[in-house]
Amino acid sequence: MLRNLPIIDADSHKCENPLLFRDFLPAADRDRIQFRRDRYGEQRFCIVDRNPETGRKDFSRVFLQPEGYGKGTFRPYHAETTIGGLFNRVRLEHMDREGIDHQVIYGSIVLAFNSLIDSDLAVSLCRAYNDYIYEDTANHADRLHPVAILPLQDPQEAVSEMRRCVEELGMVSACVPPNLPQRHPDAPDRFPDIRVPKHLSHPDFHGIYAAAQDLGVSISVHGAPGMQLAGGTSDCLTTFTLVHVFANRAMQQMAVAQLIFDGVLEKFPDLRFGFLEAGAGWIPDFFFSLHEHWEKRILNFDPTIEPRPVEFLREFLRESRSGARAHLSKARQLMAALFQKSDEEASREEIEAFRNEHPDLHRDPVEYLERGQLFFTFEPDDPAPSWLPHALGAVGRRVCGMAIDYGHWDATLENCVDLVVNRSGVDSEYADRLLCQNTIEFYGDRFRRRIAAT
Repeated sequence: MLRNLPIIDADSHKCENPLLFRDFLPAADRDRIQFRRDRYGEQRFCIVDRNPETGRKDFSRVFLQPEGYGKGTFRPYHAETTIGGLFNRVRLEHMDREGIDHQVIYGSIVLAFNSLIDSDLAVSLCRAYNDYIYEDTANHADRLHPVAILPLQDPQEAVSEMRRCVEELGMVSACVPPNLPQRHPDAPDRFPDIRVPKHLSHPDFHGIYAAAQDLGVSISVHGAPGMQLAGGTSDCLTTFTLVHVFANRAMQQMAVAQLIFDGVLEKFPDLRFGFLEAGAGWIPDFFFSLHEHWEKRILNFDPTIEPRPVEFLREFLRESRSGARAHLSKARQLMAALFQKSDEEASREEIEAFRNEHPDLHRDPVEYLERGQLFFTFEPDDPAPSWLPHALGAVGRRVCGMAIDYGHWDATLENCVDLVVNRSGVDSEYADRLLCQNTIEFYGDRFRRRIAAT
């Protein structure tokens, strides 16, 4: 506790026990997820997916991706939290030692389920995990709060699963990836090696958001490198260290921008989105860029502006003080090329769609921060909280909460609370927000009631 407020870890992880997890799967699917060591001596899990070429269930896929562009981690273990990620007794001892009252629990291998081609298998795996994590945390429901994983491959099933997890199992949020990988239109036969994102703003997913808003729960966006999502910048790199630098941040920035510019936050004004494990220090610069493009490309954009032929010719000749006749001939040739009529005329509707790329964006993107619809996490040793209020004003104190990333190799456990409380620029009221209040506001009333019940 901190000044009578509970200290909350907004994003920690379960390292799934493979022997127990498989018991929750239907018998027909149990052999489709396996665990093994690869040729580098690294532990991986293997999922037998549907073959995109033949349709048969014989496409063996390895996660985390061991090599190539967008490769996943090796030796993902943390010296102190790996065993606690598997077993709650150790986890709770660590929480007590560090003064953490509550942890919100996300899965680990589940972050690959939305990369699968077989939608039926994805639904089965998500449902099995949700049952598994519910049972795993049931004896510690006063402190451990699991989040449901949803299969975006089947939006209707995702809605049904979210309702089941929230209404029957009491889960506090629903987790989705930053995108759903799909075939590249120029290389459809190379999927999933070559892929592009189906963005979270796609209308297929709006039913999920409507249901979440109706239930009063948040949508937690969580990616991971090496899970064969559409990774943006990270898909151009071949060392895990650099992939990890870019992966989560790039995917989350793309998801934030699409949700804002395609009008999802406007359509669902009471829905909160969280973007996890990507840090928070980039928020001011990123949102300035979104604001600038809103202001100059949407709000004050004039599609009629282009060089006027008379002005172009006059200035061209002024700069050509010698040989005016020769330059005049060149100017006429250039003008004929620049100002010629189109070979093919688009319709008025096509021109409007071409110029008005984001018709559903009706306000400055910064306003969505101010409205409290967006939430981010930072790790305890991240200096970002020191400058967020300076860069964003009062809203900079409300946009993020502490996340330890418990169970993973880059977790920050030791002295995690003190690292936040004693950071330069963090006063007591701000510390309360970072360690408690912002996270409660993001996860909402259901989470608030779970905490109050303790």
